[in-house]
Amino acid sequence: MICVGIDLAAEPAATAVARLDADGTTLRLRDLHLGADDDAIVAAAAGADGVGIDCAFGWPAAFVEFVSAHAAGRMPETAPTGKDGRRPLAYRRTDVEVQRRTGRWPLSVSTDRLGLTAMRCAVLLDRFARAGEHVDRAGSGRFVEVYPAASLRIWGLLEPRYKVDPDARAATLDRVLAAAAPIGTTASQRELMVRSADAFDALIAALATIAHRRGRTHPVPGHLGEIAAAEGWIALPDGGLAEVLRG
Repeated sequence: MICVGIDLAAEPAATAVARLDADGTTLRLRDLHLGADDDAIVAAAAGADGVGIDCAFGWPAAFVEFVSAHAAGRMPETAPTGKDGRRPLAYRRTDVEVQRRTGRWPLSVSTDRLGLTAMRCAVLLDRFARAGEHVDRAGSGRFVEVYPAASLRIWGLLEPRYKVDPDARAATLDRVLAAAAPIGTTASQRELMVRSADAFDALIAALATIAHRRGRTHPVPGHLGEIAAAEGWIALPDGGLAEVLRG
């Protein structure tokens, strides 16, 4: 099995791609690089069994309706008010599920810093679809939305400040490699992951994608299938990292 993890950013410079080969419980990091443009992402996805992208695959349906109503000048008199009333505009149903399972809210794709990256993701997913790929935002095809920090938290491997502190990132990487041993990595790959949170998150995205392809992530609840197909759905691991990598 070949799985690709993509830590997507608004621009190529901060976009990282990891390509993992999984043969049973043995994993090898075949490729890891920063600075991936859209063509590089498409090339990396070629031949992969799964492609996990760390980015929202869509926007909250309520937000889309709200913006459309505003653009058309037909805002209803019952428009949401207050923090609680506006929460559905900020968070997707999958974000609510992440908060329920991890105790932490993801960044909002409609009100936080993710908007420009999500626009790039939307164009990428459309490019794959136009090439004949089955692109299901709920994750039934090759492409799946992943969330590295939440995956690490569920696996019990999250170190505080790993995003901003190289020492914390090095400790987290050591814990990941110990939990998922053996992962074949080179010294230069390890150095890059310690230096760059983007490269490290690409590895975690690839591991979460392996878990998803092996059926070790929580499925979309049946009653949320339609909304997940529009808004996207984060594949959260079901079990520890060692468990999901047993095959």
